[in-house]
Amino acid sequence: RFALAEGGTIFLDEIGDISPAMQARLLRVLQERVYEPLGSVASIKADVRVVAATNKSLSQLVEQRTFREDLFYRIHVVRLELPSLCDRREDLPLLIEHFIGRFNRLKGRDIAGVADDVLARLMEHAFPGNVRELENILEHAFVLCRGSLIELPHLPPHLRTASEAVALRMGQGITLGAMERLLIVDALRRGAEGTGLSVRS
Repeated sequence: RFALAEGGTIFLDEIGDISPAMQARLLRVLQERVYEPLGSVASIKADVRVVAATNKSLSQLVEQRTFREDLFYRIHVVRLELPSLCDRREDLPLLIEHFIGRFNRLKGRDIAGVADDVLARLMEHAFPGNVRELENILEHAFVLCRGSLIELPHLPPHLRTASEAVALRMGQGITLGAMERLLIVDALRRGAEGTGLSVRS
């Protein structure tokens, strides 16, 4: 992979899950900028930019001694942290639109979107599985949906059972305008946290 990425960028996904042996090999590449191809005894100079991603806390893994501290500091040069989906609910409508467009192309369908009560239910969900969970939920809905709009019965069972509680809290006929207002108030409230300001809904 480093040979293929020569002069460019290599992306190492789920770096928090690599074995101790792989950590040692990767550390050598990052420190000495050389690697040995499989079956070779000669070292080759590496001119590669490394981008790594993980859904785990590497600093905690270092404390637990399951991730090498020296490797951690080698890859911890420029750090970007993406907040979880439950911390950026305002992105949900855009992500839903993106996935519906993608599944329409892949499956040859013409689904226009989700019903208002479906959007309300998804806005209430905690999404422990993050964006991948949202993608799986919509793919599940695509299998069951036979019309042009994804409805509550098309959602996975664990989301359907909670829909009545959502309806009681948010109203059966919530409009997109009302949902937009909720999103704006929620974004303002999160932005005001720690500033001493309060946001009224």
